[in-house]
Parts: sequence; structure tokens; C-alpha cells
Amino acid sequence: MLILNTRADRDRAVAWVNKAPTGTRVEYKDPRRTTTQNDRFWAMLTDVARQHRINGKNYSTEAFKIMFLTAYAEETGREIKCLPALHRTGMIPSGRSSSDLSVKEMSELIEWILAWGAENGIVWSEPKAAEDAA
Repeated sequence: MLILNTRADRDRAVAWVNKAPTGTRVEYKDPRRTTTQNDRFWAMLTDVARQHRINGKNYSTEAFKIMFLTAYAEETGREIKCLPALHRTGMIPSGRSSSDLSVKEMSELIEWILAWGAENGIVWSEPKAAEDAA
């Protein structure tokens, strides 16, 4: 992986492309989400986990992360893969990690969670920070 920050990085990428055999696949991605966005995302997950119950049950921030990433993927038409649970007790969503989201995708996800939170009575611990991170 190479992140294009300098002219030298770009020159190295060109050199790699020029040396690559025919049929080589190259993937370009938008800049990865920021640390500020990630911090806000986890603060929001904490607020949700502390305040929201589903069918009377509490869930961890990690569980809400999976639920929000899956719902966001469904909402935006992104592919969701599900794997069978090892003991055949259901299905497990598999797919994107929040660490692989771009700045734009994380902004959209934060906005989506803010809207969901408004509909579900979530009081954000840092509402200004949520808007700044989006």
C-alpha cells in the first residue's frame, strides 16, 4: 500500500505501475477517515449503547458498530455479505471495517447516525463535535 502524500510517493507509484506485468490489478481509494471522525464515531456509539435498548436488551458499542455499518451499507446500496455462524445458530454480517471507510463515507455514516439518533431520542455527549466531524 502506498499513500500519496509527496511527489516522491507519486513517482514511486508511477514506477510500480510501469514495472507491473500485464493483467496486474491496481486499486485506488479515497483518503481514509480521520482520527477526529473515528473518535467521534466511537463517542456516538458509546452514547447509543448507554441510552438505547433493542427489545429491552442492552448492546455493546461493538455490536452497535456492526449494526450501524450494516444498516448504512443497506441504505447506500453497498454489498453486505453474511456468513453462517459456526454452530448454525444464524448468520453473521461480514464486510467493511470502519477503519477502511473514506473521509466522505465516514461523514455520511456520522450524519446517518445523527439522524437515527434524533429519531430515537439519543442525547449526544458532544453535539458540536459530531457536527464538526461529519
